[in-house]
Amino acid sequence: MPIDSVVLSFSPLSLVVLNVVLGIIILGIALEVKAEDFRQVARQPRAMVLGVCAQYLLLPAATVGLALLLRPPDSVALGMILVACCPPGGISNVLTYRAGGNVALSASMTAVSNLVAIAVMPLNVALWANLLPGTAALLRDFELDRWELLLQVLLIIGLPFALGMPLARRFPGLVVRLRPWVQRIGMLALLAFIIAGTASNLGALKDHFGIIFLVVLLHDAIALAVGYFAAALVRLPEDSRRAVTFEVGARNTGLGLGLTLTFFAGLGGMAMVTAWWGIWDIIAGLVLASLWRRRPPAGRAQPAEHAAGTAGRTGSTDTTGETTQ
Repeated sequence: MPIDSVVLSFSPLSLVVLNVVLGIIILGIALEVKAEDFRQVARQPRAMVLGVCAQYLLLPAATVGLALLLRPPDSVALGMILVACCPPGGISNVLTYRAGGNVALSASMTAVSNLVAIAVMPLNVALWANLLPGTAALLRDFELDRWELLLQVLLIIGLPFALGMPLARRFPGLVVRLRPWVQRIGMLALLAFIIAGTASNLGALKDHFGIIFLVVLLHDAIALAVGYFAAALVRLPEDSRRAVTFEVGARNTGLGLGLTLTFFAGLGGMAMVTAWWGIWDIIAGLVLASLWRRRPPAGRAQPAEHAAGTAGRTGSTDTTGETTQ
């Protein structure tokens, strides 16, 4: 069966569970956000503006270019665009820490980019998807309601931030103890959801895994490259380049999967791309971070004590629940 005709089956209850899991993951990010992160924006406005533009303009543009080059099935191309329009995930902070990057910049970019995504993401998906005839047709077929999408993103991202930031400010001691568990539970629950969904749709997945693997491999590599070379182009320090690399390269594909199941009825190509992107993203990111860890950047931009403190709250756990060393 052509991949554009494949529809992955998930029960209505599973969609509710997925949205709750995504909310928990975003809450884990929100609990890390401090006023210092936003002051960091004022101290490094060039890096922040570059990072947000690279995420929401350069990466989607590169994605459309890759889709034109590879000419994948329309549902796969739409999945690529959706991933490119997602905000960064919390794993970007962990990868930046492991790579010896500017953790303070990474944490502040994650916070700002997720807040920007509330307003920008629905418009971005519609804008870039309408540039390709096939993906534009899919948007019309599913009658994507941008206001409904905005509401969904607001609930999944905005509500956890509205709860998490005041909690972190008012109960810092309690939040420090709870935050690692919130992060572990959220990421492990998302992984369990993806594994369970893969098992229940294995027949459809195995027939098309080759093209999904190739597309995600190239797309993820391009996302990391866009982040690094955009930062290099404006001559950011090496540690900041590494931070921007992972902020652009590590997307919150769990959000993309949730939106695919909610608004596109589990359309096969989209669901496969978003699910596999989330797994491959971690693998590729850890490999790159490990290589960079052996080559510490000279002249870090952030104060060492702030980096250590931020890494303590963002890098205390990775997506497998292990303690970051």
